[in-house]
Amino acid sequence: MKHRIGFNPLERKSSHRKAMLRNMVGSLFRYERIKTTKTKAKAVRRTAERLITRAKTDSVHNRRIASSRLYDEGIVAKLFTTIGPRMQDRPGGYTRIIRLGPRKGDASEMVIIELVDYALKTGEEKDKKAKKAAKKAQKKDEKTKDKNEAADKPEDKE
Repeated sequence: MKHRIGFNPLERKSSHRKAMLRNMVGSLFRYERIKTTKTKAKAVRRTAERLITRAKTDSVHNRRIASSRLYDEGIVAKLFTTIGPRMQDRPGGYTRIIRLGPRKGDASEMVIIELVDYALKTGEEKDKKAKKAAKKAQKKDEKTKDKNEAADKPEDKE
């Protein structure tokens, strides 16, 4: 029997498939949520979950294995400093696949693959950014007002 031996080659040559999966896993770790096709998401999930399992224990050996699978050292650092510790008490199942429906051009099934603890930006965070921008603008207005007042005052010469 050939149980759990095969994989989906995604109709690509091995070098193209490996590069594509490396890039997609890197994007998943960078943005924690990506939109892709169902078959690619299943292939990405396989690699991503193995790397997250490695990242739960931070060692030189695990970092080197992750570096050999990913292109960007910044993503490897994020994997071991933020993503791995967040998933520490989870025994597996670090990613989630959400169906979106068929793509308009070729009717391919589109999905969103994301990390399980991914949180959407809510209105509160947008309000905080708006308040911060308003405060910054107010300070800028005060500085220009002070400069204008200083320029309007006549200087006393003795």
